[in-house]
Amino acid sequence: SALAPQLRAHGTAIMGGWGRGSRAVLRGIALLSGRAFPAPAGAPAGAMAAGARWTSPGMFGGGAHCRRGFAATAPAAADDHGSEENNVRNFAIIAHVDHGKTTLVDAMLAQSKVFRENEKVETRVMDSNDLERERGITILSKNTAVTYKDTKINIIDTPGHADFGGEVERVLNMVDGVLLLVDAIEGPMPQTRFVLKKALALDKKVVLVVNKIDREGARPDWVVDTTFDLFCSLGATDEQCEFPVIFASGFQGIAGAEPDDMADNLEPLFDMVINEVPKPVVDQTAPLQMLITNLDYDEFKGRIALGRVNAGTIKTAQQIKIGVPGEPARSGKVNEVFIYNNFKRTDVESVGAGDICAIAGLPDVGIGETIMADGAEPLPTIEVEEPTVRMTFNVNTSPFAGREGKFVTSRNIKERLDRELERNLALRVEPGDTADTFVVCGRGALHITILIENMRREGYEFCIGPPQVITKTDPDSGATLEPFEEAVVEVGEEYNGAVVELLSNRKGEMLDLMTNDKGTTTIKYKVPTRGLLGVRNAILTATRGTAVLNTIFDGYYPYAGDITMRDNGSLVAFETGQVTSYALFSAQERGVMFVKPGVDVYEGQVVGIHQRQGDLKVNVAKRKAATNVRSNKDATVVLNEPKALSLDDCVEYIANDELVEVTPESVRILKNAKMDKKAQKQAAMKK
Repeated sequence: SALAPQLRAHGTAIMGGWGRGSRAVLRGIALLSGRAFPAPAGAPAGAMAAGARWTSPGMFGGGAHCRRGFAATAPAAADDHGSEENNVRNFAIIAHVDHGKTTLVDAMLAQSKVFRENEKVETRVMDSNDLERERGITILSKNTAVTYKDTKINIIDTPGHADFGGEVERVLNMVDGVLLLVDAIEGPMPQTRFVLKKALALDKKVVLVVNKIDREGARPDWVVDTTFDLFCSLGATDEQCEFPVIFASGFQGIAGAEPDDMADNLEPLFDMVINEVPKPVVDQTAPLQMLITNLDYDEFKGRIALGRVNAGTIKTAQQIKIGVPGEPARSGKVNEVFIYNNFKRTDVESVGAGDICAIAGLPDVGIGETIMADGAEPLPTIEVEEPTVRMTFNVNTSPFAGREGKFVTSRNIKERLDRELERNLALRVEPGDTADTFVVCGRGALHITILIENMRREGYEFCIGPPQVITKTDPDSGATLEPFEEAVVEVGEEYNGAVVELLSNRKGEMLDLMTNDKGTTTIKYKVPTRGLLGVRNAILTATRGTAVLNTIFDGYYPYAGDITMRDNGSLVAFETGQVTSYALFSAQERGVMFVKPGVDVYEGQVVGIHQRQGDLKVNVAKRKAATNVRSNKDATVVLNEPKALSLDDCVEYIANDELVEVTPESVRILKNAKMDKKAQKQAAMKK
């Protein structure tokens, strides 16, 4: 009776195999609740279970492994007007970054005979973007389809980084289930929690895939248990907690129901997708409804809209309506209809409800709009979480402006940002203080720097300001609220002190600290987003490049106070010219340099890190005085290797009075001339 209130509140999971007292506890629960719990097929005679979590006699030693037994899950019932599309399955692969989503998709495509035997196939074939291949991460959600046992399986690969969570939220509207990939060593990570929370909120069927089972030190039982705890902490229902589990290695292309009983291929995974991911419940006879969830562009066909047909059938040359709830609809005509099959886009005459397709012929359609026939109502638009970080985009005003870029005006920049808004739902663009300034808001600094890098490669030239957090005001108390994130750092035990000191100095609050038997410590902090700006490089420096930092948005909390972001000032070029070895030899004694001999610099450009606080102007373009006295031999000049900064490094480094100049060929840091004038004016007024 003492257990009954907790069991009602949290569901039940009887720990221990049959014969260890489980049946007695279950009978007591049944008597207290006044109901009987029938055992599923295959369970021992006389067995009963509360909830529907079962284990076979003595299976896995009972207790901790009760998740992987019989599952008494009732099949989803179709509504009165719906029918099941039997030959289609739609699912997305969701996971934390670097848990092997794209590699697993590669193996699924290879074993589905998508490619010819003599065809050269790139690794991470779904990461088709150059930037994705360079960085080794998935940035955009992409979909394809394979056929297995006469069933069409639509697969959507999603990003794993927290900054691109909007991509995950967008595509979950197209699927009926998700494969939740979890690393067999790391277990659930911050982004795992985020994507699972979104999937559960939309009531998607979740299949747990314990990936990288072939890694040394894999602990699949612990991963399953911690994932179950994560489900419970997110408030999952009993039905959602009955998630099926399969073990896999995307790298080797194998899967199995148990870690020690793996098949030679991924057939067990395909079978589980067909058996566990629900069939689309649709109404083929209803008027057409299709929610647009992605956009593409073709040089010959124009804008291509992608989405799932929720009801009815869409056909080539069909007259349709386009609209959103609460607004008048407009007319349009579908010119072409495509489906994705075997990694290719194929023309078809029509696509029925439950399948994913792409259409051409609607130049003004946008993400979140509904394509429908007469008599149908528009579907709810796609909602994503609000951005937390903003950066300013300015027209380049440096002395080298216009030298390297093709698109340099404010009109060019505005048009490009407007195009990005059409498909990047998590992005916001607001007008700045002047006509040539734009405020771009995103999920994080990486979210915005990916946009900057893409624009740079397309020929754009502009300046960007430092990232700043977006604050809110508490409606009750009027206090300022700022975004906080949960930061998880994995590092060797010998560097614990350095990491704790860094995060504590940035107003972080320690939540957990655990060290495993391998000597690796996992440190969990709640830190203001302000404190995490620029902290990645600092942690890598303090731990000699061994730390792994992962973050996820936690919520808005009261303002944490002032945070010291940078201890050192900058070395600023004194005049415009070409860097000389003679000048660098003396300048390098003042700090770490960013430039090397022969590079052109201008007055106000940041050329290094000062070894002390405050900025220092240095003349790196000074030449050796020429005299009429012949020297037998010039002194040998030994220069330190300059510090190379990427775009991400520059964004993390800059202070409030600095800008990053971005061009197709160069990335430079400069002092903000407007900030200098304000400072001079304020100083003059004080005098």
